[in-house]
Amino acid sequence: MMFEGVLTKMRTENSKPVNYYLVLDTNYINFNQLLNKTIGIKFLRFECLNCHLDKPIYRQGFCRSCFFEAPQAADWIIRPELSQAHLDVEDRDLVYEKEMQLQPHIVYLANSSSIKVGVTRKNQVPTRWIDQGAHEALEILETPNRYLAGIAEVALKDHVSDKTNWRKMLQNDIKDEDLKAYGAELKNYLPEEVKPYFIEDNSETNIEFPVEAYPEKPKSLNLLKTPEYQGVLKGIKGQYLIFEDQTVFNIRSNEGLVVAIEVIVN
Repeated sequence: MMFEGVLTKMRTENSKPVNYYLVLDTNYINFNQLLNKTIGIKFLRFECLNCHLDKPIYRQGFCRSCFFEAPQAADWIIRPELSQAHLDVEDRDLVYEKEMQLQPHIVYLANSSSIKVGVTRKNQVPTRWIDQGAHEALEILETPNRYLAGIAEVALKDHVSDKTNWRKMLQNDIKDEDLKAYGAELKNYLPEEVKPYFIEDNSETNIEFPVEAYPEKPKSLNLLKTPEYQGVLKGIKGQYLIFEDQTVFNIRSNEGLVVAIEVIVN
C-alpha cells in the first residue's frame, strides 16, 4: 500500500489506547493497525500549509513569508498572554483572532516527562494532552478568553515548567503525580483577576498510548537529511512514530512536507 500527501498533525481519538489517524489528501492511515509492520517514508517536496506553494518550510508548517504574515502563525499562538482580541486590537486578522481568542480556554497541568503547565482552547481537550504525550492531565482553570489563560500560565511558569522533555516522554521515563494537590498549591501564585476561574473540584484524565516497545535512546528522523527511511513501527506517542531501531519521527514538527508512505508486507 502506498499513500502520498502533505503532512499535518495526526488526528486522535481518546480510546484505550489512543487511536491515531494521519489524513493525506483523500486517504487516511490508521497507524494503530500498522504496529509491527514495516513502513517506508520518503520526502518528495514542500507544501506550505497556508499558500500551498512548494517553498521550504520555515516553522510550524509555513514557508518563511507565511510564517510572518499568516494569522495562524502569530506570536499569540505560542504566547497566549499577547492576545488582544478582547481589547478589539488587531494583530494580523482581527476576525480570525476573535474567533480563536474569545472562547473558553483551559489552563492545565500535564505529566509527560514531568509536570508542566499549558494553555489550550477548551475544545482541544484532551487532544492537546495526547499531542504532548501526557499520560495524565488535569484542568485547573477555565477562562473566558485566551488572554486570561495566558497571564495565568505566565504566573505559574515561575513555579512549574512549561516544556516537555521529548526524550524522557518517549522513553516512558515517567512517574505518576498527584496533579490535584499540585494544582491546589499553584493556586496561591495566580493573579487575582484569574482566581475566580480556578476549578476547585476536578479529576485527572488518564491516557494510554499504543506502544509495544519504548526506545532507550531515541534518535529523531530528519527527512531533509535522510530523505528515505524504512523501519518496523513499534508505537505511537504524542505526535511521534516509534520504530524498532530506536528511530522516532515527529509528524507535527514535519508539517508541510509532502511524503510518500509505503506499508510493506513483512
